[in-house]
Amino acid sequence: MVEQLALIPQIVHRFPSTRYQGSKAKLANWIWDKLSQYSFETCLDAFGGTGTIAYRLKQEQKQVTYNDYLKFNFWIGRALIENSHTRLSDHDMEWILAPQDISYPSVIADTFADIYFTDDENRWLDRVITNIHRIEDAHKKALAFFALAQSCIIKRPYNLFHRRNLYIRMAEVKRSFGNKTSWDRPFEAWFRQFVQEANMAIFDNGKANRALNQDVFDIEGDFDLVYFDPPYISEKGVAVDYRDFYHFLEGLAEYEHWPAQIDMRSKHRRLLPEPNIWADKNRIYQAFERVFDKYADSILAISYRSDGIPAETELINLLRKFKSDIRIERYRNYQYALSKNKKSSEILLIGK
Repeated sequence: MVEQLALIPQIVHRFPSTRYQGSKAKLANWIWDKLSQYSFETCLDAFGGTGTIAYRLKQEQKQVTYNDYLKFNFWIGRALIENSHTRLSDHDMEWILAPQDISYPSVIADTFADIYFTDDENRWLDRVITNIHRIEDAHKKALAFFALAQSCIIKRPYNLFHRRNLYIRMAEVKRSFGNKTSWDRPFEAWFRQFVQEANMAIFDNGKANRALNQDVFDIEGDFDLVYFDPPYISEKGVAVDYRDFYHFLEGLAEYEHWPAQIDMRSKHRRLLPEPNIWADKNRIYQAFERVFDKYADSILAISYRSDGIPAETELINLLRKFKSDIRIERYRNYQYALSKNKKSSEILLIGK
């Protein structure tokens, strides 16, 4: 079933369902309600992720720039935010799913046997991702990639790629979690469903929206409002590493260059680690100060959790260096999937 956001009356387009850890889908209307009290036309979603907030802003006729440093997220932004008209036809979908008269590589079959998917599924993925990368139309390519990525996520226990655990899916045992029916449903069936969901999400809000794949410090341009939802670092200093959780999707997005980036020493064949200032508990303070300074002329909105690093008071003090008018909004009793912390609250800081 497609997850329907409570949309403004004249817009009936549906944002696709998502299983992405940290997604703000359930908070999108609450966040918009707080942002709508400010006057702005152009906006940047600096850590775009699934695109739920960028999409909500697009629904409100804002000119939206979506950005994410992960390539697979960028394709999602290109498919759903930048794209205003293009959809995948039945002919497009059949071409993507059919074997073409070419020699297919076997990156997934050779590298990921018995890790995430079955041998037949791995060969299917090698073929379909190769076909997708051969699509010339950038927005059709992005839509197809979105559908494939969602298909991979829904067939994974925990919807993640952080462990070598195909055995969980395949074991014939009584389960207290997960959905074996979803795990065992063929890739092709899921792909067709997610293409349909993505097609339903496409609309034109009359603005020139765009998707970027850049470091947040390198983005050029002026924006009336900048929204931040950076990776979360717990009070114990443990960061949410989206690149590691979804490394398989990042590999699909960089399929041609994937083999050289794989850490073959890891059991789950993750990507070779890269330093990330947003996942470093010692440098995260510097990261926030730098980004607040860069966008000091914009309204700044930051989604955060009250138990993170920096602490709530520390983050507010950093924001006060650049903004004199600060509002603190709280959405209580909200808990993320897989999180055991019931004491934290979702915070939205807005500085003007």
